[in-house]
Amino acid sequence: MAKKVKAEETVEVAPQEVAVKKAAPTKPQWEYKDRTYVLKGRKTPLVYAMNSRHTQRKPLLYFDKELGYQRELRYATNQPTPFVDKQKGPSTLGRIMFRDGTLTVKKEDVNLQKLLSLYHPYKDKVYTEFDPVKVSTNELDWIELEFKAISLAREMDITEAEGVLRTEFGSKVTELSSSELKRDLLIFAKRNPGLFIELATDENVQLRNVGARAVEQGILRLSQDQRTFTYGESNRKLMTVPFDEHPYSALAAFFKTDEGMEVYKALIKKLK
Repeated sequence: MAKKVKAEETVEVAPQEVAVKKAAPTKPQWEYKDRTYVLKGRKTPLVYAMNSRHTQRKPLLYFDKELGYQRELRYATNQPTPFVDKQKGPSTLGRIMFRDGTLTVKKEDVNLQKLLSLYHPYKDKVYTEFDPVKVSTNELDWIELEFKAISLAREMDITEAEGVLRTEFGSKVTELSSSELKRDLLIFAKRNPGLFIELATDENVQLRNVGARAVEQGILRLSQDQRTFTYGESNRKLMTVPFDEHPYSALAAFFKTDEGMEVYKALIKKLK
């Protein structure tokens, strides 16, 4: 009689995590296109020759973080790479010439483009790569800033306008008519919108202006050493300017105190 075979016992095993290999980050693909490079600064010489190979006098090296050492660079028109250690055979040296401050490199000259865009130590120091998208973005930001500044200038009253312009022209603003103040204010807002907005939104500018006007009209007096403010009529001491601080900035800070606020209100009433 055949023996019965005992059924095998099954053992449950906890599911094992399958190791998934993470894909290595891919390097950005090089975009084949014509590129333009421009010299930095206001001066644009007719011709500017930039060093295209490494010499003791003018080093042309690139520190490779992956390899951990400096690599010598050289622009050779018959080589596919600007790295000397990767160039093979005889090399035909090329010249890097900026004319009227610009250099346009065709998309076929990848060797020179990569040298200028990625590896040359003069990049962003002597020259920069022209980026039309970035330029248009900067221009848009400037237009929006200019529009905001001009809008603020148009809404300002004469007293506020005088306070802002006083930071630029000093006491000369008192000689300007209302129309001249408005004109100069709009010109200032258009030429330097960032600084204009900063001054227009700074309450200390208006406080300093009140102090300056009070001194100009003789309501207050500032000593010759610019260390003491006194009342014009009684010559009674108002405050002492802290050491190494601008007198009108100190006066503006004083106006923010409880005592100074009362003085400020009285000055506003007396000012013509």
